[in-house]
Amino acid sequence: MPSALDLLMEEALQAMVGDGKMFQLGEVDRFGVKLPIVSNAPSSLPFYFAHFCAQHGDATFLVEGDERLSFADVYARASQIASALVSGWGVKKGDRVGLAMRNANAWVITYMGIIMAGGCASLLNGWWQAPELAAGIADTETKLVIADTQRADRLSHADHGATVITLDLKQSIDAVLAPIFTKGQTQDVALPMVFGDDLATILFTSGSTGQSKGAWSTHQAVVQGTFNYLVQTMSVLYILNKTGNPPVGQPSTLLNVPLFHVTGEVPVFLQSFAMGRKLVMMARWDAEEAMRLIEREQITYFVGVPLMSYEMLIHPNRSKYDLSSCKSFAAGGAPRPPEHVRRLADGMGGGQPLLGYGLTETNAVGCGNVNENYAAKPNSTGPASLPLVDLAILDDAGKPLAQGDVGEVCIRSIANFSGYWNNDAATK
Repeated sequence: MPSALDLLMEEALQAMVGDGKMFQLGEVDRFGVKLPIVSNAPSSLPFYFAHFCAQHGDATFLVEGDERLSFADVYARASQIASALVSGWGVKKGDRVGLAMRNANAWVITYMGIIMAGGCASLLNGWWQAPELAAGIADTETKLVIADTQRADRLSHADHGATVITLDLKQSIDAVLAPIFTKGQTQDVALPMVFGDDLATILFTSGSTGQSKGAWSTHQAVVQGTFNYLVQTMSVLYILNKTGNPPVGQPSTLLNVPLFHVTGEVPVFLQSFAMGRKLVMMARWDAEEAMRLIEREQITYFVGVPLMSYEMLIHPNRSKYDLSSCKSFAAGGAPRPPEHVRRLADGMGGGQPLLGYGLTETNAVGCGNVNENYAAKPNSTGPASLPLVDLAILDDAGKPLAQGDVGEVCIRSIANFSGYWNNDAATK
């Protein structure tokens, strides 16, 4: 039986999704199947960046320590990086350019620059050691890597064949980015047109069970995955306004999950452009520092692995910090124990627990369980995230199973990745 929240979510979707509404739907053919698509979304990430950075302009986008950059600041620097990559480093459309860096303002700007130059952002795992980094670079045929000093040092002890541009993240942003301009920059260099079917990103997955595979996605898949999250976010906003509890101030989130991971990249980082959301960097996880930043920056949304929010909940200094600005404490990557769900709902200054389920291969989209629905059913991932996700539990023959039977989780969506780079067998 639908809950009161289920009925409100359905009302919100009806109000926002459809002809002439905020999110217009069309269809696209994939493997002989018609899939829904948000037809009024930008066709590729460069258009997405340009539109929303212009819309939000002077609003604060990135915060790292004492450094604050607006959407306009970030876009201007990313445009310069794109020109330098094309004119100075010879990056061509479809070239893989690696990013090996901790969370930082420079990570965001260089990611945008790579994409705007027509390159493919190859998001190397910042936790990897030298042999793993070298394997990821070789596997994806990456010839240029932008790395921070720590990752560059690891790469100096590995045979990988790529050129490495080293950035010192301890400096101010323009000094950090200066090494990218050592080969010159042409201000009026023509950047390539980038379309929906062009290669956008490679993220690495399944390293815990063997050699990581590079999951590659088109611009259309990444943008559509981002917009599916936006539909969910705007549905919550619709409900808050309808129930007389509208949010106050600029939305903001703590970037305490790695940007090289699909959660950090899509629902956190990329969704923030459309939302006008402020991103506050954390170089490494520390529960008390997270609480300090939530209070100082008036963070409105938090996401991490379940242990992160629980560490804040039970921290001996929890009572010293006002976390009431944060309305959502989301988690993914593992289930929360039901007792944690109940304690979070009562102990985080009014913020409610959420759970998301998705994959690198789906650009993070999948299922969601939120607020009172999550408290009522803490062992559930929640329903498939509309309007783009079709989910089923299938047997080995690909046929649907009855409720309660155990089978394979199957997700069909325009946001799905295209395959594993140089690994046709795994893709099949």
